[in-house]
Amino acid sequence: MPKTTLLPLLASGEYRSGQALADALGVSRTAIWKQLNALSGYGLRIESVKGRGYRIPGGIDLLDEALVQAALTPAAAALLTRLQVLETIDSTNAEAMRQLEAGAGAGLVCTAEQQSAGRGRRGRTWVSPFARNLYLSVAWRYHQGAAALEGLSLAVGVAVARALAANGLPAVQLKWPNDVIFRGAKLGGVLLEMTGDAAGVCQIVVGVGLNVAMPDSAAVAIDQAWTDIKSISAGTPPGRNALLAALLNELLPLLATFEEHGFAPWREEWLALDAFADAPVVLHTGAQDLAGIARGVDERGALRLETASAGLQTIYGGEISLRRAR
Repeated sequence: MPKTTLLPLLASGEYRSGQALADALGVSRTAIWKQLNALSGYGLRIESVKGRGYRIPGGIDLLDEALVQAALTPAAAALLTRLQVLETIDSTNAEAMRQLEAGAGAGLVCTAEQQSAGRGRRGRTWVSPFARNLYLSVAWRYHQGAAALEGLSLAVGVAVARALAANGLPAVQLKWPNDVIFRGAKLGGVLLEMTGDAAGVCQIVVGVGLNVAMPDSAAVAIDQAWTDIKSISAGTPPGRNALLAALLNELLPLLATFEEHGFAPWREEWLALDAFADAPVVLHTGAQDLAGIARGVDERGALRLETASAGLQTIYGGEISLRRAR
């Protein structure tokens, strides 16, 4: 109830009196006070000044399904079967997987203002404050199994970079296999999850998390260098609805054609955005660490690592972490 009724009235950041809020919603001032208290559960700061009313300092940029739909290209709109804008959810990827299991098909998009259990790669928590960043998951169905989807996470990274460029943002870089970075700091990430037959018909959920306006209070839980759209923007940053539409304009056509064309058409663009191109790196796996020089990726999206002992090796994804050597 708070998002669909009270929050839009406070989204501008301007003061609204308790009586004006009560009149707008047709409820008592006591009901307004209870809803305002409930908003603290979202981590939102409500400022109260006697004689002026209530406000959210700085306002908030709420997701709006109609605005997103209006900004889609005809190609993306034709591929979208459902756009679900949720208030709060454990994880948009988890919700999309549940809906696939319940019979949802390709073209489902699940996004939320907040995740209570957002996930990144290797089981890491994805910090997900309310109405500050973007958390979205896109579901698609494929028929040739996991082998036909090699390199998909890298192509998704390219799609994210394109979407950011379309909104006038400075060029970002990509770190194999799943990170979007800007000047060495993490801006976003990609998480792919699969259900079904690994050798036949399967469903993929492509999750994208993008830092838009990360509050300092939430950022204390992040254990690596990070940045957000607000920080890298020259001037006024694009709104979350514009960013979400741009992401869907890139992701939906990508997912619709990837099984046919694979990663090869995306490879050169990924290489041009490679943050560790020809750099000394250390690859951390569960069993060992490998030091070498990153030599880009092959046509299947595998990392090409040149080591002193074994020469050029091909490394596929998994529970792997890549870092620049110190």
